[in-house]
Amino acid sequence: MPVSMEFLRGVLGFIGVACAFMLGRTAGLVRRGQLKPTRLYGWIIRTLLCLGAIAIRHTVDVADIASWSLSAIVFALAFRDASHETKEEPVKLEIYPDEK
Repeated sequence: MPVSMEFLRGVLGFIGVACAFMLGRTAGLVRRGQLKPTRLYGWIIRTLLCLGAIAIRHTVDVADIASWSLSAIVFALAFRDASHETKEEPVKLEIYPDEK
């Protein structure tokens, strides 16, 4: 049974949204100086290929615009989350008082 092109476009849209999430996280970590920019370039290429491949055989429709919009929102949220530093609570020795 052959797989429909609409299903494959949906899968590519989902992968594109996931790549946009990783692109946002990587951009935030590169901004903080924790990762090299080469990883950022890799996620940019992956995201553009996945989101661009959705519109190759068809004209731009609701599925394309929804995938692109969701990718932009997910990118912004991941970038915001990764660019803020998280404060880790110190491990207290009172949790396991017998072990020293």
